[in-house]
Amino acid sequence: MSELAKVYGIWHREFLRFIREKSRIASALAMPLLWLLVFGSGLRFASAAVGGNYQAFLYPGILGMTLLFTSVFSGISVIWDREFGFLKEILVAPVARWAIVAGKALGGSTAALIQALILLPLAPLLGVALPLERLPVLLIFMVLIALGLTSLGLLIASMMGSMEGFNLIMGFAIQPMFFLSGALFPLSSGPEWLKYISYINPFTYGVDVLRWCVFTDFQTLLPVGVEMAIVAAFAVAMVLAGSYTFGRKK
Repeated sequence: MSELAKVYGIWHREFLRFIREKSRIASALAMPLLWLLVFGSGLRFASAAVGGNYQAFLYPGILGMTLLFTSVFSGISVIWDREFGFLKEILVAPVARWAIVAGKALGGSTAALIQALILLPLAPLLGVALPLERLPVLLIFMVLIALGLTSLGLLIASMMGSMEGFNLIMGFAIQPMFFLSGALFPLSSGPEWLKYISYINPFTYGVDVLRWCVFTDFQTLLPVGVEMAIVAAFAVAMVLAGSYTFGRKK
C-alpha cells in the first residue's frame, strides 16, 4: 500500500466526518452570514474609506475568516483521536508521519474550502462582481490558505493535551490573527502600530490577495506575486512543522 493511498485513506476519513456532521456545516455557514448581513449592514454607513459599500469590502475578509476558523478548528480532530485511541493506532501503523499530517491537512482543507465555496454565489447579492479571469487564482489561493492554516491547527493540537488548551490558543492567537489581518477594515485607515503588527501576520497577505482576486482595482500591500509566495511559504512551513511534531510522537 503506497503512502499516497494512506494519505487518501486519512483524507477520506476526515471528509466523511465533516459531511456527516450536519450541525457543523450549518453553524460554520451561519457565522459568515451573520458577519456579512448583520455586522456588514451595521457598518455600511461608516464606509467612506472603502468606497461606500462596506459589505462588498467585507466579503473577501469573510472568505478569509471562513478559511481561517474552519481550517484551524479542524485540528481538534487530533485531540479527539487521542481521546478515543485512534491516534495511538495510526501512529503505530506502518504509515509515514508526513502521510498522517498530509491526510489530515487535506481533509481539513477540503472542509474549509467547501464552506468558503458556498459563499461565492452570495457575491452578486452584496454587489460584488467576481472577475472570471481571476477566479482560478482565487480558488488556488484559497486552497493554499486552507492548507497552511489546517496544518497550523494540527501543529497546535499536537502540542495540546486537552480541548481547553486548544481553545485557549484559539482565543489568544487565532482571533487576533484574524482581527489584525485587515479583513474587517482597510489597514491604511489604522494607526501605525497596528500596521506594523499586521505586516508580520501571514494571514494579512492571504486576505490581501483574496481582496485583489475579488476587486480588480485593489492595491495590495506588496506585489501580488510576493504575497502569494509568502502564503505558499507559510503553508509549506506549517506542513513541515506538523510533520516534524508528529514525527517526534511515540
